[in-house]
Amino acid sequence: MEVKQPMRTVWRGVIAFGMVVLPVRLVSATEEHRGRFREMHSVDGGRIRHKRVCEAEGRQEEIPYGDVGRAVELPDGRLIPITDEDLERLPLPTKHMAEVLGFVPGSDIDPISYGRPYYAAPDGPAADRPYVLLTETLARTGYVGICKIAIRQRERLAVLRPRRGVLVLQTLLWSDEVREPGDLGPSTPVTDRELQLAERLLSELTGIEMKQLEDEYGHALEQLVAAKLEGGEVPELPMPEPAVDLLTALEQSVQAARRSRP
Repeated sequence: MEVKQPMRTVWRGVIAFGMVVLPVRLVSATEEHRGRFREMHSVDGGRIRHKRVCEAEGRQEEIPYGDVGRAVELPDGRLIPITDEDLERLPLPTKHMAEVLGFVPGSDIDPISYGRPYYAAPDGPAADRPYVLLTETLARTGYVGICKIAIRQRERLAVLRPRRGVLVLQTLLWSDEVREPGDLGPSTPVTDRELQLAERLLSELTGIEMKQLEDEYGHALEQLVAAKLEGGEVPELPMPEPAVDLLTALEQSVQAARRSRP
């Protein structure tokens, strides 16, 4: 049976909205399923490992992790060491306080801006009432709070929103970190009939059980590994071809969607 790892606190401080101060601690709200690939020397099949070595010493002995520090590199290549104590003294209010700068409708936030989500848990009995108050108020109004927070050595914009009775703090990209699409989209016109059929197809396909969807990549990778061990090959799935007649493809799609409904 899989053992769930305890949620580790990654930030502790307060959320301030108006004169209300809400002590919270943040824990990661998601966990990614990592791939199992390893780096390999393609010539002889040997495992490739990376070593921590010091350029100044010019030796190949690996540096113990405890001797590794962080630094800021200047334009001339010099390194200025930065310690944990230095970062604690950083004159940045958002290190321990996420002040709500204002509230906006949740629909105003472009989903492309969303970053890493964290659950904000009340930190101590005194936080319970303001925590419930903020969470329920956001749920009732459909608004989200916009704040700034310094987490993992970076200051970020963040959005506060409710999820199943819990407050979520999700980082946002700064506006200059989002690229504009430019002219990537085509300007080819479509007909009214094609738009009508496309809308009908969407209505037929409305509704999906997200919990029933699974990541099939891991299973496919297991099949590939098993086939290589046995000296065989996994058959490659054909790539779907674009429809020659868009209108016919839409009509057939609508009919197929109707037949597949229970």
